[in-house]
Amino acid sequence: QVQLVESGGGSVQAGGSLRLSCTASRFIPYMAWFRQAPGKEREGVAAVRTDMNEFTNYGGSVEGRFTISEDNAKNILYLQMYSLKPEDTAMYYCAATYGSYLIPPLGPRDYDFWGQGTQVTVSS
Repeated sequence: QVQLVESGGGSVQAGGSLRLSCTASRFIPYMAWFRQAPGKEREGVAAVRTDMNEFTNYGGSVEGRFTISEDNAKNILYLQMYSLKPEDTAMYYCAATYGSYLIPPLGPRDYDFWGQGTQVTVSS
C-alpha cells in the first residue's frame, strides 16, 4: 500500500504560477497528476517514470505550460504550473502505480493509489 499526500494548491490569477507537491510513503515507479473539474471526467495532466525523470507524458491541454518532476531521494512528485488559465481550475490528484509501461500512462484506470486532492482555482 502507498499513501499519497498532495499540497500546494490555492487560488491564483490567470497567467500566474503554482507548484503542487505529492509526497509518497515509499518508492513507486509511475506517478501522475490528474485533475477533475465539477461535472467533468477525471483528466490525465502529466505522468512520469519516477526513476527516470526524462520519461514523461503530458496531456495536450497542458503541454508546454506544466512540468512534472520527481525527487527520488524524498519520494516527492511535483507539478510546476505556468501560464495558468481559468480552465485549469479543478481538483488536482496525485496517483501512482507499480505497473510496467513504455510510456507513463495518463488513464485513470492505470493507477492504483490516489491522494485526497488539492484544489487549484484560477481567476480571470
